[in-house]
Amino acid sequence: MRGEASINSSLYVAGVNLGIPPAIMIDLIHLYSFDVDFQRDIQPGDSFAVMYENQYDESGKAVQQGDITYAALTVGGQTLRLYRYKPGNGDVDYFNEKGESARKALLRTPVDGARISSTFGMREHPVLGYSRMHKGVDFAVPPGTPIYAAGNGTVEMAGIYGGYGRYVRLRHNSDYSTAYGHMSGFGAGIHPGARVHQGQVIGYVGSSGLATGPHLHYEVLRDGSQINPMGLKLPSGQKLVRADLAKFQQARADVDRRFAGLSPNAHIADLHDDGDVAAADGASTACAAAGKGADRASDGDGGC
Repeated sequence: MRGEASINSSLYVAGVNLGIPPAIMIDLIHLYSFDVDFQRDIQPGDSFAVMYENQYDESGKAVQQGDITYAALTVGGQTLRLYRYKPGNGDVDYFNEKGESARKALLRTPVDGARISSTFGMREHPVLGYSRMHKGVDFAVPPGTPIYAAGNGTVEMAGIYGGYGRYVRLRHNSDYSTAYGHMSGFGAGIHPGARVHQGQVIGYVGSSGLATGPHLHYEVLRDGSQINPMGLKLPSGQKLVRADLAKFQQARADVDRRFAGLSPNAHIADLHDDGDVAAADGASTACAAAGKGADRASDGDGGC
């Protein structure tokens, strides 16, 4: 299936309003979360395109969506294209036109649908009432929203930690760690010493500790000191070379031909009955309402 549309409010809402399954749109957001700050980069008039697989029953009705095989996101006049490909090492991944993996060392935004409510730097603390350095970024999202591990690593700390409330710190390598505060609870199996993989749920948004409303306080630490997560230059992941790169470029050309041969948005809405379309519209409405609720939540970080 091929779907494409302009983005007038959010990428997710544009997709589900078109009739694309919500799960596909969530996967699409995850693919681009390494390069795109969905809070600040997306502007009205930007656009996306996606091609994904479907499974059909004997009557020809789509019963289950498969994987995204191609995606394109146009932001500020620049188009970022991604292709699903299985290189020689057997690990399926998504690569740009140069054969560079979409995955980076760390996610910029470890929660979905987030609004930045407080940036890195000096500010007046909303609970303590005086100016102090805010050593992370706050994302205002509804309570209970899953929090993802920003990268592969090991849990260094998981428990109550002063003004942070319920807190998790992950060690990713000898240089970088990430920390997550004000959680309402921890993900399954999250304890000191546990190994985690990028995108794994490590906890849920709450307002524990010194906080006046539900949000995630997110920190990136380099050599033990907090740095601005939004200014971090993230190294790219796997790069295809030699025979793998040549095979990828051939596969990419085949995908481009397949995509060009599909009619835009043909029958996408028809894949859902009226109830499914209503559910998608309801998800968009709920997403918008949740965002408004998060906007009303102020935040306060003690010990950060």
